[in-house]
Amino acid sequence: MAVCLQRLTGIVGQKLLGRSWVICRRLVGNLQPILHNWNRFQATQATAAHVLNIPETKVTVLENGLRVTSEDSGLPTCTVGLWIDAGSRYENEKNNGTAHFLEHMAFKGTKKRSQLDLELEIENMGAHLNAYTSREQTVYYAKAFSKDLPRAVEILADIIQNSTLGAAEIERERGVILREMQEVETNLQEVVFDYLHATAYQTTALGRTILGPTENIKTITRNDLVEYITTHYKGPRMVLAAAGGVGHDELVDLAKHHFGNLLTTYDGNTTPDLPHCKFTGSEIRVRDDKMPLAHIAIAVEAVGWSHADTIPLMVANTLIGNWDRSFGGGANLSSKLAQIACQGNFCHSFQSFNTCYTDTGLWGLYMVCESNTIEDMLNFTQKEWMRLCTSVTESEVARAKNLLKTNMLLQLDGSTPICEDIGRQMLCYNRRIPILELEARIEAVDAKTIRDVCSKYIYNKCPAIAAIGPIEQLPDYNRICNAMYWLRL
Repeated sequence: MAVCLQRLTGIVGQKLLGRSWVICRRLVGNLQPILHNWNRFQATQATAAHVLNIPETKVTVLENGLRVTSEDSGLPTCTVGLWIDAGSRYENEKNNGTAHFLEHMAFKGTKKRSQLDLELEIENMGAHLNAYTSREQTVYYAKAFSKDLPRAVEILADIIQNSTLGAAEIERERGVILREMQEVETNLQEVVFDYLHATAYQTTALGRTILGPTENIKTITRNDLVEYITTHYKGPRMVLAAAGGVGHDELVDLAKHHFGNLLTTYDGNTTPDLPHCKFTGSEIRVRDDKMPLAHIAIAVEAVGWSHADTIPLMVANTLIGNWDRSFGGGANLSSKLAQIACQGNFCHSFQSFNTCYTDTGLWGLYMVCESNTIEDMLNFTQKEWMRLCTSVTESEVARAKNLLKTNMLLQLDGSTPICEDIGRQMLCYNRRIPILELEARIEAVDAKTIRDVCSKYIYNKCPAIAAIGPIEQLPDYNRICNAMYWLRL
């Protein structure tokens, strides 16, 4: 239509004179709004097409409560995995470490495949098989060619439901896990965060480590592993998620065939209620003056995944940011704390964190400092926290929102992170939150929201602190608590 109107304008300009020209100019002038509206219509259609091109996350719930969800992006590869609502938080003091031990045993052979057969089959497919355990979830997943989706799902079903859990394999993995625990002890960041959980959630399930204590690993038996499976590996507490080149109907058929016999003792999609893990403002200090650097984490209690304040706290976390000496432009970063740390040489690195669980969370900062800069770095950190509660500006919040949205999208690059996002969100929210909805919720945050939310969770709160290394200069806990508020005249 636009082309026809342009041709009409050219003909009128060439062949009509005098009053007829004026009339035609009026005619063409009246047609200009039509042209404008047509262009707007085309732009709207293009936007709508762009939105429709975002792959839909499809969800189907089987009779046994297993949720099957997928996102087909037409890739030649796919990632498929089982997300299980069971981690170290579901353990007690006697069997702490069982979930992680079971993750190790999943790849040590089934009734159908020996460990060697399993490894050769995965390698010959050109696939990758992996797993991990967190405090609230256990995950088994495979990345393979899209054409091998049926085999990948069958392998996952086999290792979850038919692991032999042989005595020899258990003893061998016991030694592997003990060595892994020794390696983790050399990762000071992991140690500090375990200490942080231990003091923040003392005497509760979240205060225990994922790997468990050494004495438990030495005594865990096959019966402990079987009991954990029969208690927690139920249909309503599991999500079969896939992303990449995946047909949803095919995935549902595979799930019915391979997971249709999963037991369920729960009504509908409900899962057992977790006892609340109470947060306690407290500290753990492990002084070792022989260490070259101090590793310190400080955090306040935040909120769970589904809480309305989660998004503002994520924006506030982005405002604090992170920094490392290897960064080239520390003095010019948007984070004010990064500018201070760079210019004053107050630390080697720091990173803010917002760790969410079902009903609680930890919001804080982890820093690595030399002994003589600990007090200054902690002082500037708490001043920045107080500024979030009292005087953060709209321009800072706008910049943080853009950065958060960018980071969120960058983390969804590839079938594996998308599959992980789908599985985690299905367990946490029982749905996949669309990207556009997340962006809208982030965009709705303004400076007043940040000030109100930070005042609610940070201002005048007693934090949890974990510190390792040459920490003689770390201020007394009461002094740290006193710096969690500003006197207002």
